[in-house]
Order: sequence, then C-alpha cells, then structure tokens
Amino acid sequence: MAEPLVEARDLVKQFPVRGGVFQRQVGTVNAVAGVDLVIHRGETVGLVGESGCGKSTLGRTLVRLLEPTSGQIIFDGEDITHLSGKKLKPFRARAQFIFQDPYSSLDPRTQVGNSISEGLKLHGVSSRDERRARVNEMLELVGLKPSHAGRYPHEFSGGQRQRIGLARALILKPDFVVADEPVSALDVSVQAQVLNLLKELQRELDLTLLFVAHNLAVVEHMSDRVAVMYLGRIAEIADRVDLYREPLHPYTEALLSAIPMPDPDRPRNRQILQGEVPSPIDPPPGCYFHPRCPLAVEGVCDTEVPKLHPPEPGSDHLAACHVRTGELSEQQTTS
Repeated sequence: MAEPLVEARDLVKQFPVRGGVFQRQVGTVNAVAGVDLVIHRGETVGLVGESGCGKSTLGRTLVRLLEPTSGQIIFDGEDITHLSGKKLKPFRARAQFIFQDPYSSLDPRTQVGNSISEGLKLHGVSSRDERRARVNEMLELVGLKPSHAGRYPHEFSGGQRQRIGLARALILKPDFVVADEPVSALDVSVQAQVLNLLKELQRELDLTLLFVAHNLAVVEHMSDRVAVMYLGRIAEIADRVDLYREPLHPYTEALLSAIPMPDPDRPRNRQILQGEVPSPIDPPPGCYFHPRCPLAVEGVCDTEVPKLHPPEPGSDHLAACHVRTGELSEQQTTS
C-alpha cells in the first residue's frame, strides 16, 4: 500500500455554544470527537454519515480551514497542526477544498478567470501571461472554454459552476483535495458528469481525495476505502468492497439497508433505526450509537468508548463496536 499522505490522530474540533445577555459559553458542540484517520497517497477515501455527523467539519479541519481543538494533523510526514503564517503557506498550496454549493462559493462580482487565478497570485505567480495561460489550460481540463474566463458566475449553470470550482481547487496542482458533497446541489442529470470528471482528473493529476457525501451509491462509485462517521466519531472504515459486502457496525448496516434498490420486488432486510440522533452538545456516554443500537450490551456499550478494531488480527476492516470486533466475551453478549 502507498505511504500515508494525511493522518488525523485523535483529532477533536469543538464549537462553543453561547447564550444569555452577555453571550457566555453555556455548552460545547463536539463536532469531531477524537478521530483517527489515515489517507494514503493516490487513494480516494469516502466519508459518509447522516447530516450533522461532522463530515464537513472533519474535512475542513484536515485542510486547516478550521483550527483543531486538540489532536494532530500529519501531512506528508510533517505535523502541521500548529503551523501558521508563512510556515503554513506551502501546505495551503498542496491541500485544497471543493465546496458543496457551486452558487455561493463563487464571488458573483468577480469574473471566473480571476477567481480561478487568485491562488496563483497568492503563491507567487506574478506574470499575468502565465496566470492567463494556466487558467485557460485548467478551464479546458474541466470541460469549459478559455473564453469563459471573462464571464461572471450567474452566466453559468450549476454543473458549469462546479466545474469552475474544480478548476479553482486544482489550479495550484495540489496533492490532497477534500470534496465536500460536490454534487449534492446539482441536478441528477449533471451529477454523473461531474463525478466522472473528478475521477478522470484524479487519475490525470495523481490526486489524493477525501470524498465527503451522504449518498452511499455515489461513494461506492468514487472510493477505494470508505469511512462511516457517526456523531463526530469514525464508526467503521474498510475497503469499499468489504464494507458494502459485509459491514460490521450496526450503524453501517442500517445505512446500507436504506439504499434504494432498482428492483422493488427484490426482498431485502430493511433496518429501521429507532430514536433520534443524540445532540452533539450532550452526547451519550460510552458508544455514541448505543441508545439506537439493537446489539447494545448494558454495562459495557453505555459506559466504555469503543476503539477501532479489526474483527480478526491482520484485517484492514476496522469497526468501533464492542460486540462485532470480539471485545466482549460470549457471556457478556448474551447477558
């Protein structure tokens, strides 16, 4: 397997909740709650989970758009967690972010050519002719015309705007890209075009990709490995084929059972989760999923935080589940 490019080690991101006349802190949102994640050079890791589980926050924290509360971010062997200013600038060029909304992520009063070339200016490409040439090259690479550089965002469709977002993220030839639900705001007819373009660009440019989405069918198409997130923690991570064929975590099973099937008459074991997702301001003790889990064992799952473990030694399939990874004795499981 290729060497790691990005590592998150016990990564935590919290947001203060303020209230009252003096806006004092009255609580804390645990958006990312101790995530360990390794992304190898050249691979695509899909990150899935329900809305509000912390997927986008984790992606933004990995590229330092948000400052981590604690933990470490290792990029290409270097700890970049606390770098700032000029020391962080080389990383900024090598790690980019594709935003979810192609409408609000572009400045409506700036020509798209200037939006795309802004990163080149910030990172020392002072020649106007060189910037123009690279912008034209990138526009053609994403399926647009060089003449489009002089237009404004409102003159483009949603799919074209997302292509402009791709061009802006890739203009600096980054090593690592976080794609935050890049097709969720697009029409279904356009989604496949953008996804196939992203896969093609990844092969051409040798990108390492964190693909954030809640559509498991899209994630299966795009990813080499898939990480499932629940309430700020990684519940399961595995090779795409292994995870979709034999999920370990009960939450993953429930997510996969909800994927629409093309044959309505085909029998399936639909698993309906009970209850609501707990609040990240006041998460439950132990395993965050235990209030909704059909396998939860009293006295263990509600008190001890499960770690990511393989079901058997040497396996790359990891799950944070006391029951499924063999951490519990048979007596505990049946009691």
